[in-house]
Amino acid sequence: MKFAFATIAATAVATTAFAASHSMAPAVEASDQSVENGVVSADMVNAPANGWLVVHRTDAEMAPGPVVGYAPLRMGENTDVAAILQEEVAAGDMLMLMIHSEEGGTATGVFEYTLGATEDGPIKPDGELVMTTITAQ
Repeated sequence: MKFAFATIAATAVATTAFAASHSMAPAVEASDQSVENGVVSADMVNAPANGWLVVHRTDAEMAPGPVVGYAPLRMGENTDVAAILQEEVAAGDMLMLMIHSEEGGTATGVFEYTLGATEDGPIKPDGELVMTTITAQ
């Protein structure tokens, strides 16, 4: 009986440790895509907290530019996240899809970020932006 209990306890500890060590880090996965329908989609976004998938213009220098769209995110894995574009985006334009937080603003559930602001700003685990870049088709 003691052996069985010890085995169960050891398995529970090992399973918990495995799950913690294999939890998904914040990430954005998306591919080049058509924007003819006025939407940009991310295949998967793993968010550490509720926040936003924000679509920035960018270029070869890979600096985030003005925001052209955004969509809300739930904490955890989000699939097929669609951000409605608020400006014209042409085929060939580069877009940066980035995770922003829901922190620092004055209203929960309202996207308040403007370029360079702290309200609903980008998350930076280990000092790095969580984003991917695509080209509009």
